[in-house]
Amino acid sequence: MTKLFGAILLVLIPWLVFADQPLIRIRDLGIKPGIFAPGPLNAITDVSGVRVGHQTVWSGDSVRTGVTAIIPHDGDLFNLKTPAAVYTANGFGKAAGFLQVQELGNIETPIVLTNTLSVGRAVEAVVKWTLQQPGHENIRSVNAIVGETNDGYLNDIRGMHVTTEHVIAAIESAKNGPVQEGTVGAGTGTTAFGWKGGIGTSSRHLPNSLGGYTIGVLLQSNFGGVLTIDGIRVGEILKQFDFSKELQSSQGGSCMIVIATDAPVSSRNLQRLAKRAALGLARTGSYMSNGSGDFIIAFSTKNLIPADSTSLLQIQELPNDQMDPLFLATVEAVEEAVYNSLVAAKTVKGYQGNVREAIPIDRLKQIFKNAKK
Repeated sequence: MTKLFGAILLVLIPWLVFADQPLIRIRDLGIKPGIFAPGPLNAITDVSGVRVGHQTVWSGDSVRTGVTAIIPHDGDLFNLKTPAAVYTANGFGKAAGFLQVQELGNIETPIVLTNTLSVGRAVEAVVKWTLQQPGHENIRSVNAIVGETNDGYLNDIRGMHVTTEHVIAAIESAKNGPVQEGTVGAGTGTTAFGWKGGIGTSSRHLPNSLGGYTIGVLLQSNFGGVLTIDGIRVGEILKQFDFSKELQSSQGGSCMIVIATDAPVSSRNLQRLAKRAALGLARTGSYMSNGSGDFIIAFSTKNLIPADSTSLLQIQELPNDQMDPLFLATVEAVEEAVYNSLVAAKTVKGYQGNVREAIPIDRLKQIFKNAKK
């Protein structure tokens, strides 16, 4: 009971710290990136069946980390495998399970995001959770999907404070509906463009004339560059960017991006979709620095693959010539998810007294107002 209470308290502490601060998204500031409309929630959970769970690990003055889990569909993930693909834009990072996805074109577990030194623990936890599910008594191989970014500036990363229980709790708490953003879960200790980064999400819903499909994105922002918001050179205006006088080096880190869609897209075209995520990062001012591990995993909730199938699969597949709207929707959703991760994040003081300030919302409002004149 004491251990459970402690875990609950760890999750509640950041909520108590930020409870009096309003939740803000980029559209609240009058910025509407792109030409396609978002889904009702403007989140990855606009793709039916997709769920998201967080566990925030916050303790004392030095532990600022956590776990975020994405569940691709409501069925048995192992026995109904999800068509998927991966893409590495810059490989400075630890993306567990990507090789098997590249080889077989599907995923069979939740997708878990955490910090760099907790990848091994997260893999073990995902395997443990999968083996414990009903009907999995004879499974002898599990390809756990885990991504990371390094939160060691704000978090005592060497302490390896993420536990198996945190990972399983993130998976089991996953739900549909609105998604928490900013300083939460795997985004608790991250940095973006010199400001506090975090978890961001967005979606795009294509009009019926273009298929009526939905693209949803969730990402963990922890990278540098020269921040640009909807074409406005915000980083330069705020004098916060790589190689400025204040920041004489690059702000490396990483960005883990998860893309979901309800379009019937093959693994091959899902990889092509994943590649476009890098263009969304570029729109925000990222140049994928040497130390930034930029990994993308994309999946479709259509054409689920039975694990025990011994007959020909009957599938529908969107042809190449109909992929363009999905490509653009992906670029736009990634771009907006980065912005949401920034404006939703709160100032955090952590390891060794290090501080990452939240991006100044009042300054942003003035910058955007001036840009409209």
